[in-house]
Amino acid sequence: MLIHLEDVYYTYETEGIEALRGVSLQIQEGEHLAIIGPNGCGKTTLIRHLNALLLPARGKVTVDGLKTDHPKHQAEIRAQIGMVFQNPDHQIVGMTVEEDVAFGPENLRLPSDEIKKRVTEAMSRAGIAKLAGRGIENLSGGEKRLVAIAGVLAMRPRFIALDEPTAFLDPAAAGRVLDMIDRLHAEGVGIIHITHNMAEAALTQRVVVMREGRILLDGTPPEIFGKAAMLKQSGMQLPQITELLLELKEAGLPVRTDIVHMKDALDQIIALTGKKQG
Repeated sequence: MLIHLEDVYYTYETEGIEALRGVSLQIQEGEHLAIIGPNGCGKTTLIRHLNALLLPARGKVTVDGLKTDHPKHQAEIRAQIGMVFQNPDHQIVGMTVEEDVAFGPENLRLPSDEIKKRVTEAMSRAGIAKLAGRGIENLSGGEKRLVAIAGVLAMRPRFIALDEPTAFLDPAAAGRVLDMIDRLHAEGVGIIHITHNMAEAALTQRVVVMREGRILLDGTPPEIFGKAAMLKQSGMQLPQITELLLELKEAGLPVRTDIVHMKDALDQIIALTGKKQG
């Protein structure tokens, strides 16, 4: 396991909010994990513990055996776990795309040739090479999101944690971001993806459901969406496929709700219809 959280508690003292309440979680190298749950359940607080932006009040977090609360470990941990915030303006610092992507490697004090190599590589992997000289102020929201991801890629992390990477994007821009995330995972980069979009979560390898600072469920997408009624009672919006299957099940039809792909759902409904016609 690359990332290990053990009985982690965290409280925002100024607000008096206990955001994490005994969270234990292990994440494997190269895994594609979605974290879902209603607003205020602790999702963002959790991922900010992964690269020592926040430190646990109780419990411990380790990355590749390094404890996040040890000051000497934090630079190495942040190089391994890259973070992309929900609002890219909170982490973009350059005047142009190329300047911004170079910011991380420059802070590592790498040789100029290595910085140039990493910037070119990261922009290519993020699909924004053509934007290299573009001013940040001239970018769309989707383009800024890709620039933020490229800036993290230039650090060559083993994992990227993304907080609502498609929030406030139009469908076309969201599709470009999701395609890029899939490509990165195929290349071996681990992905931790916070999302409110259940259809996005259904495309990952593993889903963690949070509620009130705790982990409620942890499993594969079929395992999680097979508990559709529990998810709905917890205030989460189900994928359209799951919602349909749940309504059919509640109407008394013998359908499964642990199906996350449209084709499989259609096959089940067609088979059911065929039986009823016979």
